[in-house]
Amino acid sequence: MVEIVTMVGLPIDEKLMIKKNRIAPAGADPKGLKRISVVTGIHGDELEGQYVCYELQRRISLEKDKLTGIVDIYPAMNPLGIDSITRGIPAFDLDMNRIFPGNKDGNMTEYLAAGIIDDVRGSDCVVDIHASNIYLTEIPQIRINELHAERLVPLAKAANVDFIWVHGASTVLESTFAHSLNSIGTPVLVVEMGVGMRLTKEYGNQMVDGIFRLMQELGIWGGETIPVRKPMISQNPYDVSYLNASASGLFVPSVKHGARLAEGELIGLIVDPLEGRVLDEVRAPQAGLLFTIRDYPIVDEGSLMGRILKEEVCRYA
Repeated sequence: MVEIVTMVGLPIDEKLMIKKNRIAPAGADPKGLKRISVVTGIHGDELEGQYVCYELQRRISLEKDKLTGIVDIYPAMNPLGIDSITRGIPAFDLDMNRIFPGNKDGNMTEYLAAGIIDDVRGSDCVVDIHASNIYLTEIPQIRINELHAERLVPLAKAANVDFIWVHGASTVLESTFAHSLNSIGTPVLVVEMGVGMRLTKEYGNQMVDGIFRLMQELGIWGGETIPVRKPMISQNPYDVSYLNASASGLFVPSVKHGARLAEGELIGLIVDPLEGRVLDEVRAPQAGLLFTIRDYPIVDEGSLMGRILKEEVCRYA
């Protein structure tokens, strides 16, 4: 059943509505049922989660009798951003993932954020799906702040991702959707996968398989699920190497995303199209998995071009 989560008035008699679709066993009393919430579209240029929302509902509809709990699907937390292909909230120049938990007595964006938190809180698990930006492609991964690792890592292991990245707090952590809910006891798994403004169907299907396994473990799904992948897990900041451009130019990759690299292996070239020169050779600083790669080829000096997870961590998966 489609419901309005929160709503505000806009100019010229329009309304901005955040909607969800609640799927529940027919005739069941929602009190006492387990609940999973699938959230996406906080950033308007991240569309990978849109496919997940569709495919999850399609598969549930085929075996609706196997559903034993509640599935809440929030496909567009930032509908204005999605409609305008804008990462933030148009006209406000705001990143929506920096205004949580919001304020019912605040401005329009704070009011919307507070309404979202009120509706999602109390879920037994929340899957917050993001894509990368238009510049980078990511393998399916879950990022967890070390403050909540003890509770979230066991859930993340069931989600069928390739990589679980446990890291320290960022300067804006307190204002994110995930941190706001994790801090009040509602567990949130932050998924990063694919690339901005595009769909990667393979990754979407992988994520849907993982959500069904999560639902099964939570007592929300009584049907069959496929075996999930054993993820690589990093809890050490030195496990990841960052590749930054040493010059401005055109990045021409030599390897594919997800490649296993030897130390010193050529990843790509930064070239000068005007004079036909190679400005730099980008090589792997350590052996490991290229789990992030530059997708948009124009780079400036200092631009992030990739991340490598060291080989020792990859071996344990």
